[in-house]
Amino acid sequence: MATLSTDFTDLLPAGAPAPDFSLPDVCSGLVRSLDELVGPSGTLVVFLCAHCPYVVHVRGMLCDLSQEYFPAGISTIGISANDPVAYPDDSPENLRTMAEENELPFPVLFDATQETARAYTAVCTPDFFLFDKDRKLAYRGRLDASSPRNGQPLTGDDLRSALEAVAEGRSVPEPWAGALGCSIKWKA
Repeated sequence: MATLSTDFTDLLPAGAPAPDFSLPDVCSGLVRSLDELVGPSGTLVVFLCAHCPYVVHVRGMLCDLSQEYFPAGISTIGISANDPVAYPDDSPENLRTMAEENELPFPVLFDATQETARAYTAVCTPDFFLFDKDRKLAYRGRLDASSPRNGQPLTGDDLRSALEAVAEGRSVPEPWAGALGCSIKWKA
C-alpha cells in the first residue's frame, strides 16, 4: 500500500534534532550509533527495506547520491524497521543479502523494536530524513517524483537539491514533497 508522509500531522518538524539510536548493522553485526555514523556536513537517514518495490526502484540512485555526497561530508544510514515475522523478506538476514548484492555504500541497520522509526516519525519505505551539520532536520521527503509505475524518469532531483543545499550550508526551502512508498510494517 502506498502512503504519502504528508498525510500525517505528527511528523518530525523542520529543525528538529536527529533522534539518537544504537542499532545492529545487518552486515557486521556491530551495534552502530548516530554519534558514530553522523557526517561532518550532514547525515541522510533512510528508512528502507528489502522487499518494497519503491525501495527497489530508487536503490541504485540512492547508492549514487550517497557516493556523490560522501566527499562533501554527508553520510548515509539505512534503517529497516519492518516486522520480519509478518514480512520475512525484511529479516536481518535478507537485508544483509540485499546490502551485499547491491553493494550498498552505507550501513543498513535493523530496528527490531521499531522505537527508532517511531522517534523519526517514519511512515513509509523509502522515507528520507536529511539533517544538517548541527543534526537538525533540513529535509524530509522523497527522492523525486518517480515511482515504480508512473513512468516519470528517476532523477533524484528533490533529494539532490536538498543534499546540495546542506553540503553548502544553506537551508532547504519548504514545502517539501512528501515521501511515497509502502507503509512501514508495524508489529501488531
